[in-house]
Amino acid sequence: QVQLVESGGGLVQAGGSLRLSCAASGRTVSNYDMGWFRQAPGQDREFVAAISRSDVSTYYFDSVKGRFTISRDHAQNTMYLQMNSLKPEDTAVYYCAAKGSIGSYRISARYDYWGQGTQVTVSS
Repeated sequence: QVQLVESGGGLVQAGGSLRLSCAASGRTVSNYDMGWFRQAPGQDREFVAAISRSDVSTYYFDSVKGRFTISRDHAQNTMYLQMNSLKPEDTAVYYCAAKGSIGSYRISARYDYWGQGTQVTVSS
């Protein structure tokens, strides 16, 4: 089993930055692809970013390209999401997730483990 715990969310003004962390425990996630999803009130959960288990490939939702950067530290068993130039429409609960299967990075149903989420609120 893998346990994931997100941190780093909060309230920030538009144009500001936040760095989310996702700490894994239970087993190493070096052999897992990992991703970030978000869910705003009344909306479906949507893909934000993902990183392959080798760190070779990263994937982003179009609206966050150039503003968000996903990364991971295998030694710390932790994944990060650096969010810059935040916009009010980025407001949501952000979830980290891990999956053992290969591919389908943007599909939430393919992920095996999920964190509890961290709230990000961007004021205008």
